[in-house]
Amino acid sequence: MGVAEKIQDAIERSSWIRKMFEEGARLKALHGADKIFDFSLGNPDLEPPGRFQEVLSSIVAESPIGAHGYMPNAGYEETRAAVAGFVSQEQEVEINSDYVIMTCGAAGGLNCIFKALLDPGDEVIVSAPYFVEYGFYAENHGGQIRVVSTREDFTLDLEAVEAAINNRTKVVLINSPNNPTGQIYDDRSLEKLGELLTGYSKKLGRTLYLVSDEPYRKIVYDGIQVPSILGAYENSILTTSYSKDISLSGERLGYLVVHPEADQAEALISGMILANRILGFVNAPALMQRVVRHIQGACVDVAIYQGRRDLLCQGLADAGYEFIRPQGAFYLFPKSPIADDVAFVRLLQEENVLVVPGSGFGGPGYFRICYCVDEKIIQKSIPSFVKARQRALGHGA
Repeated sequence: MGVAEKIQDAIERSSWIRKMFEEGARLKALHGADKIFDFSLGNPDLEPPGRFQEVLSSIVAESPIGAHGYMPNAGYEETRAAVAGFVSQEQEVEINSDYVIMTCGAAGGLNCIFKALLDPGDEVIVSAPYFVEYGFYAENHGGQIRVVSTREDFTLDLEAVEAAINNRTKVVLINSPNNPTGQIYDDRSLEKLGELLTGYSKKLGRTLYLVSDEPYRKIVYDGIQVPSILGAYENSILTTSYSKDISLSGERLGYLVVHPEADQAEALISGMILANRILGFVNAPALMQRVVRHIQGACVDVAIYQGRRDLLCQGLADAGYEFIRPQGAFYLFPKSPIADDVAFVRLLQEENVLVVPGSGFGGPGYFRICYCVDEKIIQKSIPSFVKARQRALGHGA
């Protein structure tokens, strides 16, 4: 066999998200796009803020000499300084550009972090439900994830986290607002998590790092605030992207920030800058770095996503579905009417509704709906959700 066994195994375990997205393309070609209700992929449909286009046009028109040459591996100093200034306000911790690295999205950031932190056999604690590719990212660098449960409302279960800590633990990875649940971890939970990691770092004689994946940080509802991860724990690292909040998913641009008071902060930054090159990313996209320098803090109109959330929640609640109302991101994670979430997702597919089974996120018995779609799709899909649920329960499951 030409394909490595490890990759063959990864293919078999690969993301349900992409599988359903590809199935959607097939069904749309077969039945017509207007007949398919595709909630499978978190690909923002809102256009970037108007300021983005203005800045992009201006920078393209300028086209200074050397604009397309190599840059420092950490990214343009001017962009890193702009990010540092914004993050200092957002996180309420003073950051300078030395602790910022521009990356190829949050995925690139996580891979740089894990490359710098993980020795073979090291473990990354992840709370389920979680983004399935976290496991692949850890494996890329010789590590592995140790999955723990969350509470019934998908908030952090600190007792479960503590029970999972052992001599191989190196990282606790969180994602808030969460994909797939939309849950936000509150400041008290993060404070207690920081205290827990401080205690175990001393007990184990090795630093436990808290890594926060935050691409949905600005997509929050009902006046809720996302707490500062850097304020909760000194040995923390955050990574994020511009994919969701300003709809630049195809541009693959993000950054990571190391807490300036973290243990061996300078060595961490040096290691991650090296990883930013040797992993094959080399640099985050030059043009986009120049653009985002001028639009720090920009965001799409979150009220649109909130309206879609409310519309979907109302429709599914009326249909009898059970769910935790999401506080952020653009995902709803309802309970499946039957225990087998994969079987129920197939029933929905027969009704031309494409969602992702919760099993794909380590959350069996649930399914994920991504509502970054037009309101008309949500409205038209509700009868199909109703019919699929009735069929599932009618089979005596």
